[in-house]
Amino acid sequence: MMDPWNMPWMETAKTISEDPISGFDKDWMVVSDKIEINAPASVVWGILTDLENYNAWNPFCIRAESKLEMDAPVMMQLNSYTMPGQLQPNVEYVCEIVEPHLLSWGARWVEEFPYPARRDQIIEEVGPKRCTYVSSDAFLGEHGWHVMIFCGPWVTRAFNDTARALKVRAETLYAADNG
Repeated sequence: MMDPWNMPWMETAKTISEDPISGFDKDWMVVSDKIEINAPASVVWGILTDLENYNAWNPFCIRAESKLEMDAPVMMQLNSYTMPGQLQPNVEYVCEIVEPHLLSWGARWVEEFPYPARRDQIIEEVGPKRCTYVSSDAFLGEHGWHVMIFCGPWVTRAFNDTARALKVRAETLYAADNG
């Protein structure tokens, strides 16, 4: 089982003092609630990788485009939780795919926006027709604590909203396909 607080990438991640650009500190990380979904992991995976239809169910990331292959950009439109009614463009890059259990992308450090991060979306099978979903965001580098303080609460809320919406979408689609 994958634990969002103890992912394999964390074992080899450098600390902030070793790498001020993209070092990792568990204190600068948010994790959504773990949601149990009454649908197979393959159904949830299909929804997460069907970026074209994010607007049909995802309250936070309403648009996304990507080839979903390693290092491919994921171009998103995010609902602003700090400025309701506004959309924010965001580009991150695919950094890990383990079908149907892990889909990860992250923001890279760039001088004009020095706030790298890594998002892991974890699907775990708990039965033939049930799974769990949890999402995490690690705010990396020496500015990660700024992001945690100013954005941590609304990112957590956005991820929880997304997890609950994913549950509804997966259970609805699975029930419709299986009478």
